[in-house]
Amino acid sequence: MNSDLAEKISGSELEVMKLLWHSENALPITEIRENLQRTRGWEPATIKTLVSRLVGKGAVLQEKRNVYYYSALISEREYNTWATEDLITRLYNGSARDLVAALVHSDGLTKEDLEELQHMFRVEE
Repeated sequence: MNSDLAEKISGSELEVMKLLWHSENALPITEIRENLQRTRGWEPATIKTLVSRLVGKGAVLQEKRNVYYYSALISEREYNTWATEDLITRLYNGSARDLVAALVHSDGLTKEDLEELQHMFRVEE
């Protein structure tokens, strides 16, 4: 994924992306607008602007049918991978180990989480 593109996606635009990622099909603007008005309380003009920006950035595909339909051009996994790498770089000087240590020491992980991580990191002999 183009890291410049991911970096340009704002927090509000990310909410639009999440909606598109969790949809099985391309969504018409009316469905995007209804959902974000209900869940976020955003005005229709704000939603239209966010969607237009994402199309302009190349993150969302706009298709003309009876009305315009929108779908994500980058996957949630791609974005999350970039965001995680960016977080590790910015906050932990590139050290994933320091990120994990911070999670462990902040009580951000349950006992079950820690057991699952231990299982994931076990090396077969």
